[in-house]
Amino acid sequence: MSTRDIEYFLPVSRSPRRWKNGLKVVLEQPLFPSYIFARIDRRERLRVLELPGVLSIVGTGRELTPLPDAEIEALREGIDSLKAEPHPFLNVGERARITRGALQGMTGIIQRKKTGLRLILSVELIMKSISVEIDESALELVESASQAIENVSRSEEYGVLERSPC
Repeated sequence: MSTRDIEYFLPVSRSPRRWKNGLKVVLEQPLFPSYIFARIDRRERLRVLELPGVLSIVGTGRELTPLPDAEIEALREGIDSLKAEPHPFLNVGERARITRGALQGMTGIIQRKKTGLRLILSVELIMKSISVEIDESALELVESASQAIENVSRSEEYGVLERSPC
């Protein structure tokens, strides 16, 4: 798709919903909230930044950071067949809680292996740990005490707000 001769791609997740009045609809929501992929020439940077709603272009300093064409094509082809939906980004070493299944409620440390995602679960009372393979969609991040304190102190600082034009 394109607007103003700029090719773009907005991957969406589709989920059926039933409103209170009984009406059935398919709701489309961005798969990566706040992001849209656009094919632009580096010289067109200013023109893109002038579009309503565009806050910035992902990159470092004045350099754009492109996403490989192969990744865009994989997204285009695979989203519908895989029933993709947004999920919080998980980093190795972060604490996560299992949200469903036999180990629901347990927390552990995220570890990735070549064959998939693994979670290290520790039983502190006996000072033993196990590693379990887990589906990433069954995890949610757990905020540590230090992160919670840092977030509270951050919320009390002044900052410069960037907003979309009205």
